[in-house]
Amino acid sequence: MTNAQDNTFVSQEKFDEMVKELEHLKTVRRTEIAKNLEYARSLGDLSENAEYQEARDLQAATEERVKKLEELVKYTKIFTDGKKKSEIGFNSKVSIKKEGDSSIHEYTIVGSEEADMRVKKLSHVSPLGAALMGKKKGDIFTFETPSGKQTYTIEKVA
Repeated sequence: MTNAQDNTFVSQEKFDEMVKELEHLKTVRRTEIAKNLEYARSLGDLSENAEYQEARDLQAATEERVKKLEELVKYTKIFTDGKKKSEIGFNSKVSIKKEGDSSIHEYTIVGSEEADMRVKKLSHVSPLGAALMGKKKGDIFTFETPSGKQTYTIEKVA
């Protein structure tokens, strides 16, 4: 089980998405699975019934997801844009430059449930995200990575 009670933060948009998914799973998906199970049972011997086993596996996976979403919806905090614009916090768009490198990397700071490096959404609890929280434009900071300490400069905060 996740530790959703330990400061899970998401945007209002992500929270609404989780609530919508939970509602879909509890109503539409559970009904579909129940029908599949009923059909599979009608096929006879359950011990050698692949359709029945598949439906049971799908039911277990769906119930696990429902359980996780229920916990997340219960304990998740929605972050608001109440921060100072100059200080890095949730939903900040940050441009940073690694020491000795001219390329600039841009990220948006989000809660761990929304983190997705493919779209440059960085979790506030990741090593880099945690190092950025509370910093301002022009700050130089260092954080630990698997390949050693890295030093960056904050170029822009929006």
